[in-house]
Formats: sequence, C-alpha cells, structure tokens
Amino acid sequence: MASLSPLYLLLLLLLLIFDQCNSQNTTTTECLKLPLLHKRPFVSPTEALLWDYQRLSALHNRGDPKSPVVSGAPSGSGQYFVSLRLGTPPQTLQLVADTGSDLVWVKCSACKTDCSAATHVPGSAFLARHSSTFSPHHCFDSPCRLVPHPPRSHCNHTSRLHTPCRYQYSYSDGSLTSGFFSKETTTLNTSDGREAKLKSLAFGCGFRVSGPSLSGASFNGAHGVMGLGRGPISFSSQLGRRFGNKFSYCLMDYTISPPPTSFLTIGHNVVPRVSRISFTPLQTNPLSPSFYYIGIQSISVNGTKLPINPSVWSVDKLGNGGTIMDSGTTLTFLAEPAYRQVLAAFKRRVRRLPSVAEPTPGFDLCVNVSGVSRPNLPRLRFSLVGNSVFSPPSRNYFIETADQVICLAIQPVNSETGPSVIGNLMQQGFLLEFDRERSRIGFSRHGCALP
Repeated sequence: MASLSPLYLLLLLLLLIFDQCNSQNTTTTECLKLPLLHKRPFVSPTEALLWDYQRLSALHNRGDPKSPVVSGAPSGSGQYFVSLRLGTPPQTLQLVADTGSDLVWVKCSACKTDCSAATHVPGSAFLARHSSTFSPHHCFDSPCRLVPHPPRSHCNHTSRLHTPCRYQYSYSDGSLTSGFFSKETTTLNTSDGREAKLKSLAFGCGFRVSGPSLSGASFNGAHGVMGLGRGPISFSSQLGRRFGNKFSYCLMDYTISPPPTSFLTIGHNVVPRVSRISFTPLQTNPLSPSFYYIGIQSISVNGTKLPINPSVWSVDKLGNGGTIMDSGTTLTFLAEPAYRQVLAAFKRRVRRLPSVAEPTPGFDLCVNVSGVSRPNLPRLRFSLVGNSVFSPPSRNYFIETADQVICLAIQPVNSETGPSVIGNLMQQGFLLEFDRERSRIGFSRHGCALP
C-alpha cells in the first residue's frame, strides 16, 4: 500500500515517541499526535497487487457478524506504521495503523531472564514478564466476549479462578495470531506536554504468530496491528473515552523529498480549522460494523459523469457491496461495473500518450511518459453523499511502475460480494477526519501543510 516507484526513497527510522498536538489547532486540553511512517515491503508492483488481493480476500471473508471483522492488514502492502509504548517500564513497538480492523495486538515473548539472542531477538516482541502492569483478562471478563476464541477453548463455571481469556485471530491465507487477550498500561504524550498513562488498554498478546502474511518479509518488522475500526475494542474506541470519539490523519505524499512524516491524531476537535473541509456521512452495515463506509453517488472523468448504475454502490441486505475507507490497502478497488467504466474513460483520454512495449503485469492501463514533463492525465472526481466531492490529484491514482512508465492504480474488486475500497494511495495528501461522534468523515487538501 505504498509507492510502487523504483525511485521511492525509504523513510527514516520510526520516531519512537508520540508527538504533541499543536495547541493552536485544538479546543480541548488533551489530544494525541502519533507519527506514521510509510513502509515499502514489496519489491515490484505485481507483488504489491498480490498483497492487496490477499487483504481484500480477508475483508470479504467476514464470518460471524458478532465477531470482530478480520482485517488483511498484515498482508504487507505499504502499510503506515505507528509506535506504541506499552507496559511498565514502557516498551516501544511498531504497529500497522489499520482502519479496516478493530483488534490491537502485538507479538509477545515469554522470555523472562534468559533473553539472549539465541532465545529472543531484542526489540522483536513485547516482553510481558518484564512489565509489572501486564495482566491477561479472565475468561469471564466482558471484554473477552468481544474477541474470537481458539477451538476447544471453554470458559464455564467450572473454570479455574485464574483462567485467562484466549483469543485467535485468523486471516484468509491461513495466517493467525493467538494468545491471551490482555490489559496493559500505555504511556502517552498529551497536547499540553504532560505524560499520561492509560492503565487498561485491551490488546491481544500474541504468543503464537504464524503464516506468510504475519511471519514473512511482507510484515517487514512490524510487531503487530493497531486496529482503528469502529468496534469497541479498537484503539480509537478505547482512547475515545478519554480523548474524544474522533481521530484524524494525513498520509503525506511519498514522492516528496525528503519524505515528510505523516501523523495520526487522536482527540476531540483536533483537526486544524481549515476553511475548505468537506464532510460525508458514515454509512452503516450491520454485518460489517467495523468498517468506515462512505456513500458514492457518481464518478466523473474530466467533468463527464460516467453511466454507472447507483445500485453498484449500495450495501445489499446480505451486507455485500458498499465502499470503505481503508488505510491498510494500497490501491483503490472499485466494483467491476464501475471499474470498467472508469478504465474505458481513461483509455479514451490517454490516446495521445505512447503505449508501453511491456505493460506492467496486473495493470490494465499503462502509458509511456518519457519526454513529457507534465503529462495531461484524466481528472477523477467522486461525488459523495452529502453533496461533497472527493477530487484527488492524478498522482494518487497514476503510479510509476518502471522508468518513465505510469499505470492506473485502480483495480476491480476481485469478488462479487466484497466492498469497494478507497486505499491509502488515493488518500495521500488529504487531511481525513473520522468523526464517529457525528458519524461522518471530513476531508480537505488544505490541512496537511503541503509544500
């Protein structure tokens, strides 16, 4: 979910502390501002597509509606990472920031005293036994009902007093994380410069992590996932009780040199007071309650509205379809009928650009821009419910896949039932505010301090 350009510059080392919110941009006493760093684990555009398809398969495989929606964030496609200080004394961990899931989980180690490199790679996992405030939830605790459990995991009146809550979170490619659903102290920096501690963050302490998307190179050093979804156990929900039921982020353009730092801000009324911010109401899907659904009314290319049936964007009675905003997917995926219309419209408008001798595998539209300093690319506009218009620049949906070759970074949804997805590449350069209190998403091109 990142740059597909071979000229892409790797980001600086992850900032290991929470930044302070700018006090002039908030009307409350506290908010949190966490640096987001962009990861590029894949080595080719085709590999990036593979990871995105794995993630989408996980998004489509919802399972029991009462269980948290299973995300495909660990598929490794250009995630944005955020640091979390967990435990007493604090241990700093890198987590994938994912609006497409709820569970916060980290890799855990049972290492206690013999923590040599032979038994434990320093910094590779959370050392639960090294924290004086770590505590697994009991299987009778109400939070334990909010996570899926491994097979043959029983909790009844005959259970021992200290039976821990066990969880198992599975992914569509067979990867899984399992361990104890626990609570721990989290150390945070507030906007007024104070150090605050959240004493009971609920999270999964994963003693078993397996499968290609969690243990392979695609996870690229992550220690877990920070779920930012709409469910009660997500990071944003848990902190919302103290800092307001709202968060925002700016995913900065990866092509800027030197690469800027993106930020995830959690707090009430923390979005800068920009004059040109648009809002669209959040849609609901009872069968996928964790996702941030938005309503698309139409798509235009160069000002011409495409003849797409409005039903393409609807969520049906079985919970299929709709459109979600997802920081854990790189590219944008549109329902097949809409994608074909967009692709055809784009092809008609890039005829004057030379075609490529060897198209990039997996992409339906690629053009050669050698010798063209500013290619005239089609302009894409999404008309949303609430009379708002999301109009990203062309660099958000045309990406360089080889020297002087750019391709359309939009793909068809590879399922008849899955949602369309506005990925993090399409979101770059926008301030996005997830206002759950008012059930809306705000976006603006004027709140990210773009150069």
